[in-house]
Amino acid sequence: MSEPAGVVVVLTDQQRWDTTGVHGNPADVTPVFDRMARTGTHVEQAITPQPVCAPARAALQTGCWPTTTGVFRNGLAPRPELPTLAGCFAEAGWETGYIGKWHLAAEAAGHGPVPPERRGGYRHWLASEVLEFTSDAYRTVLHDERGAPVRLPGYRSDALVDAAVRFLADHHERPFLLFLSLIEPHHQNATDDYPAPEGYAERYTGRWLPPDLAALGGTAPYGGPHRHLGGYLGQVRRIDEGLGRLRDALRSLGVEDRTVVAFTSDHGSHFRTRNAEYKRSAHEASVRVPLALTGPGFDGGGMIRHPVSTVDLMPTLLEACGLPVPETVQGRSFLPLVGGGTDPGRPAEVFVQISESHVGRAVRTARWKYAVAAPGAHGWRDSGAGRYVETELYDLAADPYELDNLAGLDSHREVAGALREALLRWMARVGEAQPVIEEAAPAKRAGRRADPEVRDLPWEGVRFGHQ
Repeated sequence: MSEPAGVVVVLTDQQRWDTTGVHGNPADVTPVFDRMARTGTHVEQAITPQPVCAPARAALQTGCWPTTTGVFRNGLAPRPELPTLAGCFAEAGWETGYIGKWHLAAEAAGHGPVPPERRGGYRHWLASEVLEFTSDAYRTVLHDERGAPVRLPGYRSDALVDAAVRFLADHHERPFLLFLSLIEPHHQNATDDYPAPEGYAERYTGRWLPPDLAALGGTAPYGGPHRHLGGYLGQVRRIDEGLGRLRDALRSLGVEDRTVVAFTSDHGSHFRTRNAEYKRSAHEASVRVPLALTGPGFDGGGMIRHPVSTVDLMPTLLEACGLPVPETVQGRSFLPLVGGGTDPGRPAEVFVQISESHVGRAVRTARWKYAVAAPGAHGWRDSGAGRYVETELYDLAADPYELDNLAGLDSHREVAGALREALLRWMARVGEAQPVIEEAAPAKRAGRRADPEVRDLPWEGVRFGHQ
């Protein structure tokens, strides 16, 4: 089998894993993604390394954990000495292009143009630092290589897909890497709304309500979950149609069989059921995302059931294209798992770091979720802590939407103890200082306890943290 001659990464913003049909969603929102997952490789349990925008994106571009990149919260830029996805492909002679939302140039760059030295090594550029602040649903303003504003016509995700198709048309005759970063289905910050194209919100309003929102309310002070879900799912449907147009473009250009297409999201959304915001928690709604790949090395790859972190995507793409993986990369290629393969050295858990709402850490296995929080630590200021307390333990096999917290139950002390040791191993593996982790206070029964030490975001978070 020949190596790929092209790579397209499609990244959405704030998309839950359970919006997709292959994860059981009955609303028929993602037929193109579902087909891609069934005919290619579907990572069933894909977990973000950080349920916050910039940290997750820095991890995708470097293959490193947020505390290593230096981007442990929004408003920071990755360490410039770290090799990047684009840099690795460019060094091998590939054309590289980035379109959409960047969010890795740090606060001083503002919301619009990104300085060339902060573009992660991408040569062709059409992006805004914080796209939700330079655009709305029908007014999309990006910035080109010179930093000049460019207004694109059409609905926002369509406009970005159109730009991606133009890039493919111009560059498909040479090996290429295109990273398309959409803002949908993120809410529009100024209005706290999900502006789908005309008629799309109505199509999905009342069609589906995930169990966590049904049980916990979700956006209740703002009109309840149904106020947002129709628009949210409508945005996802339009994204899926754009994904179809991208694949059609690759087919028409004659490069579909030689191009890897990867689709994922930076993090999910719990719709204010777990804290005062949309993410920034260890729950599945925050950390679990869709992930599927097609193309050389991935077609017919089936389902990967082992939990995988999206920090692993960079080394996977490099390995699939026959390119060396930098020694700095902390992620681990999941290519050995494709097609039912095994990877004996892969840990049983994936690791999650949490910031902004609180300083937390978590591990997730195929069955269990274990989370800790640092009392007194400041999520905007502190990248980590020396002391954590157990806050959550969920049995995902029995409670996939994490409605019954088992932390502190005598019946689950042994499970918690084993997961605590796994968490400490992960923290050491990524270079964190070894903390003290205290057991949860005794509990008599499972309960829907709120996250401890979760405060409203500081004013900096309101400006730069709600991305």
